[in-house]
Amino acid sequence: MRVAIVTESFFPQVNGVTNTVRHTVDRLLQTGHEPVVIAPGPGAASYRNAPVVRVRSMALPRYTSFPIGLPDPVVERTLAQFRPDVVHLASPIALGAVGMRAALKLDLPTVAVYQTDIGGFVRQYGLRAEPAVARWVGRIHRRAGRTLAPSTASLMQLGRMGVPNLHRWGRGVSLDLFGPECRSDELRSHWTRGRDEVVVGYVGRLAAEKQVRRLAALADLPGVRLVVVGDGPERAALGRLLPRARFTGMLSGVDLARAYASLDVFVHTGEAETFCQTVQEAQASGVPVVAPAAGGPIDLVDHGRTGLLYAPGSDADLRQHVAHLVHDPENRRHLGEQGRTAVASRTWPAVVDQLIHEHYAAVRRPGLAAAAA
Repeated sequence: MRVAIVTESFFPQVNGVTNTVRHTVDRLLQTGHEPVVIAPGPGAASYRNAPVVRVRSMALPRYTSFPIGLPDPVVERTLAQFRPDVVHLASPIALGAVGMRAALKLDLPTVAVYQTDIGGFVRQYGLRAEPAVARWVGRIHRRAGRTLAPSTASLMQLGRMGVPNLHRWGRGVSLDLFGPECRSDELRSHWTRGRDEVVVGYVGRLAAEKQVRRLAALADLPGVRLVVVGDGPERAALGRLLPRARFTGMLSGVDLARAYASLDVFVHTGEAETFCQTVQEAQASGVPVVAPAAGGPIDLVDHGRTGLLYAPGSDADLRQHVAHLVHDPENRRHLGEQGRTAVASRTWPAVVDQLIHEHYAAVRRPGLAAAAA
């Protein structure tokens, strides 16, 4: 099968969209399919054995590290030449809209994957554009052959936009990378400077939409050491707000797995997550999770069994849940073990195989690529 993936983000940018596309391409190649990636540039012209076609882009205002794809004839030209069996639109907003128009013009089947709550994003940046963004996103997805959303909350959100043919498609987690065995006493000692402290950490982008400033509610908890893993436009401001926290910068691979497993409690603060991959990665690492009862975490955390959910917007509730775990190591152990068990079957190969055999198959018209050859 030929699959053209039109994505709003790809390497060298590292985020949830890039990560999902990367794992999708990995599995497509592994199972004998032929993918091509169309992404905003600049960047490498290939990933493994898959070509990456770069299009014109511009920096997003107030978020200059994130390039936005611009209308570019290379998108339609690439689809016309490649003639895919399916066009996979990864988090379509800007470049995805261009890909959708080209696919419809060429009569190519489409699967649109909803992954970013742009409305929540603009709200956190104080922009008065949420209704217009919702109309734009809804229009793109209403034109897709099938829309995949990662959580119950996202399905409901898209349903309110009038998007038809909705299906839930989650995310995998790299169980071969993340695990309790990665825990490092040496790293913990570095963070705590040898003190007997409970390490409470956040992992993710340091940006307004992630609401990392909520960690200030935990900063003065006795016996707690805050650790912040990641980077982004709010790094300097968070450093001033949380002067006693340890900031590691962005980590990946083995270093990231070691950081996760060396936490005693993982806290997520953002309330506009369509899925929340970091929750799964913390659970895979055997670390108890505290997250808001909003968006993706509602599906990932069974309150009291695989983690704890706090009332959205309530710093007091967040503080109470974390304080409870700080003083209850047995419950930390129990929640960590149950969280690990909950994600044991969510491997990336299994998740991408579902995408190929269930969702691609549902929109694909047999013989399309062969007829064009």
